[in-house]
Amino acid sequence: MDGVTASRLTAPRWTHIALPVSDLDRSIDFYTNLTPLVVVHRNEDEHGRSAWLSNDRQVVDPFVLVLAEFVPSVGAEFGQEAGTRLPTLQPFAHIGIELPGHADVDAIAARAQALGALQMAPRELAPHIGYVCFVEDPDGNIVEFSYNQHVFSTIAELWGEPSS
Repeated sequence: MDGVTASRLTAPRWTHIALPVSDLDRSIDFYTNLTPLVVVHRNEDEHGRSAWLSNDRQVVDPFVLVLAEFVPSVGAEFGQEAGTRLPTLQPFAHIGIELPGHADVDAIAARAQALGALQMAPRELAPHIGYVCFVEDPDGNIVEFSYNQHVFSTIAELWGEPSS
């Protein structure tokens, strides 16, 4: 495992969510340009290609978005025709990314609008949801960008700040 030992895992952890994609390079470009995610691992074998994306240098309890582009025979096993979009997260299911400011949501929405990817313009919703916009990735999956949703701060408050 590239010098990484699995022995550090001492308890079950939620580690990733995986999405099929029709064009891995296009999806990597979307996520690395519009979100804070970076590519941390790539794989290619007889089944297809994949990439793991995560927050840059996230060591404590890392969480990964796995993007998988299958060869036609493997994709067919999952009901995916090579090169066609297969939205997995719709209409409400989504990937949530919390941003530090109101203006950050507006900036992402403007960039997404320019790409033709804005699905829902920024708006203030219920207090536990905050200020959000929805963006559609190249395969039709939804990414929510929010401010003042308090997911990060609630968990940090509940479990305490990470030790580094």
